[in-house]
Amino acid sequence: MLKIDSHTHILPDTLPRWTDKFGYGDFIHLEHHRPGFARMMRGNRFFREIGENCWNPHLRIDEYARFGTQVQVVCTIPVMFAYWAKPQDGLDIARFLNDHIAGLIQAHPKNYLGLGTIPMQDTALAIGELERCQQLGLLGVQIGSNINDLNLSEDRFFPIFEACQRLNLAVLIHPWEMMGEKSMQRYWLPWLVGMPAETSRAVCSLIFGGIFERLPRLRVNFAHAGGSFLTTIGRIQHGFDCRPDLVAIDNAVPPRDYLGRFWVDSVTHDPLLLEYVLRLQGSQRITLGSDYPFPLGDLEIGTFIEKMNLDTSVKEDIFHRATLAWLDIRKERFD
Repeated sequence: MLKIDSHTHILPDTLPRWTDKFGYGDFIHLEHHRPGFARMMRGNRFFREIGENCWNPHLRIDEYARFGTQVQVVCTIPVMFAYWAKPQDGLDIARFLNDHIAGLIQAHPKNYLGLGTIPMQDTALAIGELERCQQLGLLGVQIGSNINDLNLSEDRFFPIFEACQRLNLAVLIHPWEMMGEKSMQRYWLPWLVGMPAETSRAVCSLIFGGIFERLPRLRVNFAHAGGSFLTTIGRIQHGFDCRPDLVAIDNAVPPRDYLGRFWVDSVTHDPLLLEYVLRLQGSQRITLGSDYPFPLGDLEIGTFIEKMNLDTSVKEDIFHRATLAWLDIRKERFD
């Protein structure tokens, strides 16, 4: 059975020293300090250590083949978004990263599909890079759950989503810059609590902001099974019902009506939770995802799904058909 991992991250093996080039900021660069590993540095501060599977396409192919996966959808690591940078500098970074991913998918067309990144802090530059992403053969873009703490429903972002629909580019929304991050550093809470909340923030912003109503052909996938949105849909719907004066001010369509109108990936780490997500979303709107190569991801790439008592057609939906629909491509591409 064809397996396409819809949610993975990659970097080039070397990054420019953008802090030196631009003369400000804590941009990410890599220090290859021992064989097979590199330190991600934010300016002069250590951020995290990554392994060679963050940049070596051949090693990655071997690793994910162990779990019966033939194809990865690759995008950059969210820390590279640099939405806080000067717009032209953000565009320079995006172009560098997008060129790298475009080269990867051209060299390995049966093994990789690509999502680009765009400078969301400048609408015109973002749309220009969207158009270039399409020309490069990328199938969509990954964006953050907020842009410099602005919700995705802000008017300034609508033309970007409109351009995604016009260009037939898919969107992956990934949590980053988690709300409350500075006040809950202990116990890894930004990743365990903040990330699910950030994704729900993004889903609610697009629903309540009426983005899906205005752009019915926009194809959006939310990372980590939609974060906490699906598990709190009862509360969200109740809030919509009891305080429409606060919630339904821009869109009168109930949030439950949007279940199954967008995609989420399968990164639940829990068969019971996936069964719940299946009941709400349907298998045609759940894409296999891993968050590879990071340890908080599902690095066995859907093994728990294979062990579940699911119909073969449901597994086929999750393992490839939902991703093919989200990206608007055909299975024959991989024959």
